Amino acid sequence: MKAGYRHLSYLVLTAALIAPVALGTRAAAQDDKRQDDSQHNDKKQARIYDRTHKDYHNWNDSEDRSYRVYLGQNHVDYRDYSKLNHTQQDQYWNWRHSHPD
Repeated sequence: MKAGYRHLSYLVLTAALIAPVALGTRAAAQDDKRQDDSQHNDKKQARIYDRTHKDYHNWNDSEDRSYRVYLGQNHVDYRDYSKLNHTQQDQYWNWRHSHPD
């Protein structure tokens, strides 16, 4: 019976050690994609993380236009996206995911 627990503990330990490496590899692949995309886009852009949908968006001229459309539809005066609080930013990304280009 002790041998069974020993094998189980090795399995759990191995899984605990491999999980961060697997997650890091996924994040690195996403960073590589961002670098490739940035070579083809405008120099004036930022990368924004959408907490609710757990994805990234490139803030470029196209995204700025979409943001201004969102503000117009909601009858809100222009305010720089970076100055919005988290709730307001989340509301924009919820709208954005339901209104793709």
